Amino acid sequence: MKIRLPLFVFFTFFTIWVSGQKINLYPSHWFTGMKNRELQIMIHADKIGMIKLCRFIKNEIIVKKIHAVENMNYLFIDLNITPNAKPGLQKGQLINGKDTIRFDFELKAKRKNNGIDYAKGVTSKDFIYLIMPDRFCNGDYSNDRVPGMLDQTLRKDTVYNRHGGDLQGVINHMDYLKDLGVTAIWLNPVLINDMPERTEHGYAITDHYQVDPRLGGNSAYHKLVDAAHLNGMKVIQDAIYNHVGSKHFTVTDPPMKDWLNQWPSFTNTNYKEQPLFDPYGSGKDRKQMSDGWFTREMPDMNQKNPFVSAFLIQHAIWCVEEFGIDGWRIDTYAYNDLDFMNRCNAALSAEFPNISIFGETWVHGVPNQSYFCENNINTTFKSNLQGATDFQALWGITDAMTKPFSWTDGVNKLYNTLTQDFLYKDPMRNVVFLDNHDLSRFYSVIGSNKNKYKSALSWMLTTRGIPQLYYTSEFATEGKTSPNDGLVRLDFPGGWKEDSINKFIAKGRTETDEEIFQHIKTLANFRKESSALQTGSFMQYIPVDGLYVYFRYDKNQTILIALNTGTKEISINPEDYKERTSAFSSFRSVFDKKIQKLSTINLEPEQSVVLELIK
Repeated sequence: MKIRLPLFVFFTFFTIWVSGQKINLYPSHWFTGMKNRELQIMIHADKIGMIKLCRFIKNEIIVKKIHAVENMNYLFIDLNITPNAKPGLQKGQLINGKDTIRFDFELKAKRKNNGIDYAKGVTSKDFIYLIMPDRFCNGDYSNDRVPGMLDQTLRKDTVYNRHGGDLQGVINHMDYLKDLGVTAIWLNPVLINDMPERTEHGYAITDHYQVDPRLGGNSAYHKLVDAAHLNGMKVIQDAIYNHVGSKHFTVTDPPMKDWLNQWPSFTNTNYKEQPLFDPYGSGKDRKQMSDGWFTREMPDMNQKNPFVSAFLIQHAIWCVEEFGIDGWRIDTYAYNDLDFMNRCNAALSAEFPNISIFGETWVHGVPNQSYFCENNINTTFKSNLQGATDFQALWGITDAMTKPFSWTDGVNKLYNTLTQDFLYKDPMRNVVFLDNHDLSRFYSVIGSNKNKYKSALSWMLTTRGIPQLYYTSEFATEGKTSPNDGLVRLDFPGGWKEDSINKFIAKGRTETDEEIFQHIKTLANFRKESSALQTGSFMQYIPVDGLYVYFRYDKNQTILIALNTGTKEISINPEDYKERTSAFSSFRSVFDKKIQKLSTINLEPEQSVVLELIK
């Protein structure tokens, strides 16, 4: 049987149309000037696997090998983009006997910064703001429902359905973020989730090369990244390698039997990271952790398959280059094949040496967490992940704010956690946070205690690592994950034109909201100019009676931070910390700017201070 197709082909962004049949290319285009010139394109179309020959008219793209796989609806082609390849449309041919499909494959020029850097990395100098786009602001009502997509539900009166927020809504509030002191924006996944329900969160991708049109599509994402860069902010993309949505085309029409991790019957992951490094662990438990499915709606990718591996790695490189991404956050890091993750991280870093990469490591214990990133542990497997989402530090500050002081509990849990930083190659690359889209709002966790919350925020913005704030946590925002996680993903008040309250402006906030907002704004903007808080050394002292004192310092600046987590007023005697205080005679509070003589400081229960020491 031969493919009978006309010679003329019309090429669009993702699709070649041939006699009414669409032929999808992944990636849709590539770039000249890349360090790695090897590329594997996937073609998806009816019976495309019958193609025997591929060639490009110019010798700027060399076809190295064609792979026909089990499913005849797929073809994988290995290419070499030669050094002399020029930007533009490359004329290609797919040939089967006497029949030829002509197509154009676009090569774009690798980005030239034009005065605005990209892929520059998010570091301890930054302050990250995490946004769920569907719940932040509806900047474009025309894309609330997109014809042909599976989920047409839009209900703001429920916590599960889509609410209509989009990328234009984020663009509309760049000034707000900048005023707050934000230097980096992390968006929950923006790629298309064409699933029947629960598409608001973005973690069930159905196409790796399309931004969800309900968020504004690829053009809106380009616009957002450009706007962020022009405002001096970076953008972090939320990446998902472990799984896809069940409606992804490679699930509904798999290229091969082992594209996904298959089981005789449905098998969840065991959600237990310990077997991956347990010296006594079983192979059965390790396999279920890594290869089990996250949920029925999120099939598990087989990253040991070289075609899957190439598809995912190229997707990562394409996104950074296409959109100008600065940082890369990897979802469900521990559930991936870790050897694959090392290859993927290395490929991304080789192409973009300054990009930052951190992974979600929702695990239990500092040794467990450090295992998944660059560390100083003598193990057979060595991760090259730069940093982790620091759940261990989160549990520490939670204990500090919710449990009585004791030998190991209360603020001693936080102190003990940070004493184990020697396990990390660079703990400054860990992302420090109080809550996110999967956790109860920290304000609720601590019983809506304003003073405790301000103390925790002061800690987050002054401890070692990269601070991250979840949207609306700059206010007295409440919400718990029980009975469902939608309660921690509510709309930003003022993000919809029909909202009666607008917290983007001061007059829409309560007195407590404004006090918390100003607390964060003051400290975050001070942090922008503080070398000690950005990159300085960290020194902590053993907590005494609930008092926790630590310093951030370098040759230019010393900052004293103290948290009274106890129930009684307590005094800070500078003489107790003289290895850090002896060179100074006075201090300036970061918040009220008053200069005072460096002497005994009294702290009320639940109070904290951030003080810049002055000689």
